[in-house]
Amino acid sequence: MKLDNSNSNSNGQVSLPAAADVSPPRNSDDADEAFVPPLNFAMVDNGIFRSGFPDSANFGFMKSLRLRSVICLCPEPYPEATAEFLNANGIRLYQFGIDGCKHRTGCLVGCIRRLQRWCLSSIFDEYQRFAGAKARVSDQRFIELFDISSLKHNPLIFSCSRK
Repeated sequence: MKLDNSNSNSNGQVSLPAAADVSPPRNSDDADEAFVPPLNFAMVDNGIFRSGFPDSANFGFMKSLRLRSVICLCPEPYPEATAEFLNANGIRLYQFGIDGCKHRTGCLVGCIRRLQRWCLSSIFDEYQRFAGAKARVSDQRFIELFDISSLKHNPLIFSCSRK
């Protein structure tokens, strides 16, 4: 469930949940579970999230999001326990191995923000907040030069819903 280029975690992913509505657990078994989000968790758009790699402490939280897909942007093998959790919960894993010194989560979210017509100063502020010490001028330049001119001038909505 993630996408990340954060200062505390070099791994990155994007999550596509079943719906934008994130409701609390509905049965008593889930009510006892801890809901701990992964490091650097944040909403990118309705139903799309970013974070660092989750571990078993985050599984209850992830389950509550009713995710459909996880996009992992790092080349390292996906942790077996987390892959098993995804599989057991019907969450598809898509992995695109992008080297850590290349453009990953921060650039991807920055390009999404360009498509959403955010101003560059807000995009760079968000980028730097998540990148921390890993912020790179080359990433910001990539985001700035991302060509959206051929796209319609309507704001794009990336929200997901499950039918």
